[in-house]
Amino acid sequence: MNPETTAVPYERLGILIDGRWIYEAERSTEVVDPATGQAIARLPHATDGEIAEAVASSQRAFESWKDRSPLERGRILRRFADLARKHADEIARNMTRDQGKPLSEAIGEIRFAADHADWHAEEARRIYGRVIPARDPRVQQMVLREPVGVCIAFTPWNFPFSQALRKVVAALASGCTIILKGPGESPSSTVAIGRLMQEAGLPDGCLNILWGDPAHLSETLLAAPEVRKISTGSVEVGKHLASLAGRHMKRSTMELGGHAPVILFDDADIEAAADALAGQKVRNAGQVCISPTRFYVQAKGHDRFLARFAEKIASTRVGNGFQESVQMGPLCHGRRVAAMEGFVQDAREQGAEIVTGGERVGNAGFFYAPTVVAAGTDELRLMTEEPFGPIAVVTPFGDFDEVIRRANSLPFGLASYVFTGSSSRAQNAARALAAGMVSVNHFGLALPETPFGGINDSGYGSEGGSETFDGYLNTKFVTRFDQIPQ
Repeated sequence: MNPETTAVPYERLGILIDGRWIYEAERSTEVVDPATGQAIARLPHATDGEIAEAVASSQRAFESWKDRSPLERGRILRRFADLARKHADEIARNMTRDQGKPLSEAIGEIRFAADHADWHAEEARRIYGRVIPARDPRVQQMVLREPVGVCIAFTPWNFPFSQALRKVVAALASGCTIILKGPGESPSSTVAIGRLMQEAGLPDGCLNILWGDPAHLSETLLAAPEVRKISTGSVEVGKHLASLAGRHMKRSTMELGGHAPVILFDDADIEAAADALAGQKVRNAGQVCISPTRFYVQAKGHDRFLARFAEKIASTRVGNGFQESVQMGPLCHGRRVAAMEGFVQDAREQGAEIVTGGERVGNAGFFYAPTVVAAGTDELRLMTEEPFGPIAVVTPFGDFDEVIRRANSLPFGLASYVFTGSSSRAQNAARALAAGMVSVNHFGLALPETPFGGINDSGYGSEGGSETFDGYLNTKFVTRFDQIPQ
């Protein structure tokens, strides 16, 4: 084992209810190191009684937390942010052990996520209502924004710290309490969030953490009358949870998957774009909902881009995330490796060229070579299904109308990217693309102060910017007459 992996003991995994950690359970599941395929811990699962206790605890805490001053909520979140930065190295080492990403990426994720806590701490004091001028001077009309209540969140394994923290700090800043079910594949980050929130002074019950079967947890929690809001990810899971939320009239924010198109016009800096896109493609082994996946390159620049892009992808150093020179770690679990193999097999059967990669790496762990596929048809599975891994498909296009039609042909609409030297092309493409986020000539998405969300099958609602609070606040209209009208 690499000595770096033993420098910090792996996080002690537990359930958090009303400020009390529960480490032993009748049922538990293994947590596996994706670099070795070996078990490193066991994750306890909550009983039905503990689920009910978590809901009751969250409701009790909400009754007082909702009336806390936004400044006091903000102070707790800022203390958390400072603690996250202070302990970033140890949390990151545990994340690399159970999620697989290179240590430098894990450290960067934690430090960047701390910015979300700081931003929400400040923005909490700016949850404003308004006064509406009345038609009668004796009448007062006010709009108030009030926290919805107990929230639940199901968070993914690809960014186990930042994705969970986005939801937690949005709920807490709004005056809500939250029950968090983190990813069973990479649970250490969720537990670290719970520990640091306690250390920062968060009152008991404001954040509870549960583990267990996702389907059972979601159905049980959504049926609880105290729960008023759910937030989650993944297209198929999101659709199922949205239907459950609708059945119980629960508010929801769905930040789901995508299949991000990249449109590269021939007036762009081809080499610079290829270099930048290669780095983004292998980030977190391509396991990123906004990862560039479908590359549409205008015919004149296609061959130059493909050659440069494939060269950069092929040079990626793949290995254990604790090795200093590694640029890409393993996939999070074996199912992702099998999925990559399925995509590549389909591409070969349909006559596409595997320019580089297309195979497993080594005989231990869940490593897969970064892969570039050159496609002559949009019928490949890679063109219609999100790979969620280190595979990119590159295809030529002719004119503007054609590429917009092809880019918008799928039901997904999360992120999209445009590279061009033309201001008018950039503006027209940004307006024409059916997506919640469009980034032109760079990768400027997912900042705390900017909206983050999709349309169509990629979900609805925002998990960034001031729009975040819309999912956690009710709007109340109050009108008052100075005296009972005669």
